Amino acid sequence: MTRKRWIALTIAIILFVFSIGFQAVTRIMTADLEKLMNFDVGKFEEDILEEGSSLNKIAVIRLNGIIQDTSTNAFNTTTYNHNQFLQMIEEAGEDSTIKGIILRVNTPGGGVVESAEIHDKIKEVQERHGKPVYVSMGNTAASGGYYISAPADKIIAHPATLTGSIGVIMESINFTELANQLGIDFNTIKSGEFKDIMSASREMTEEERQILQTMIDDLYDDFVQVIVEGRELSDERVRELGDGRVYTGSQAFELGLVDSLGTLDDAIASMKEEHQLENAKVVEYKSGLGIYQYIGMTLKSSLGSQGKMDSLVELLRQSNAPQAMYLYSE
Repeated sequence: MTRKRWIALTIAIILFVFSIGFQAVTRIMTADLEKLMNFDVGKFEEDILEEGSSLNKIAVIRLNGIIQDTSTNAFNTTTYNHNQFLQMIEEAGEDSTIKGIILRVNTPGGGVVESAEIHDKIKEVQERHGKPVYVSMGNTAASGGYYISAPADKIIAHPATLTGSIGVIMESINFTELANQLGIDFNTIKSGEFKDIMSASREMTEEERQILQTMIDDLYDDFVQVIVEGRELSDERVRELGDGRVYTGSQAFELGLVDSLGTLDDAIASMKEEHQLENAKVVEYKSGLGIYQYIGMTLKSSLGSQGKMDSLVELLRQSNAPQAMYLYSE
């Protein structure tokens, strides 16, 4: 490459970087800086749903989307933020003015570890702070969504809610036949026999299947125990109900998986009546758009198709790794 072409290429790169930086600065300057500079992730805005005493409040915390910890990704702009959700529950537990917590759950489930972390955080609030935790189920509260609901003091589902799906799933894609048709060969160097277990480039062996099935069975046992303890059902009864199927809210009520049928308003009214909180103010925890998330959104928008390609590569990378999920998929 000639010197002139090197100079032209350098100038083009500089202009490209400058263009991205200019777009980011422009968007930041035109944003609501008070909400943007939300560095204190331990403090959340409180939207008032019902007026009442500021010394006796009920906190509504929403869980929307797949329960998965993607908050470490700078380009994450998804609905659910795992660390933030845990912080909201913890803050509501430590706030002396919050007398009760209602989790509005709308999720098909998600990661095994993330679901367990939420479950443990709910138990901590109940035992350490002595505060009631209710769950109000939205459209879907299945698999991991039911896992995290099980320890609640009361579960209220809409008659049309999809819940249940009690079980564990692990999936992978095998494209060996397609690769053979296209003449694609795979070269794998591994340190042990099972290092590439669930590889997409070859058939799974029976021994590998047994290893993974043992893992799934152990995680399923944990799921069952969570329901046994939370719902006071027998182990046998939970396993009978927990064959992976989903139930409507009405069916779940008849089977004893939820306590009553109703909406979020019904859950609020129930908590007020059952815990002498008739004069309580009802607030919903909200988080402002933090500067790091905003910059991530700006850069993602500026990068355009390249950002989408990076996200696709990351999705493929994650899907290639075996991962057990408490997840209901239609």
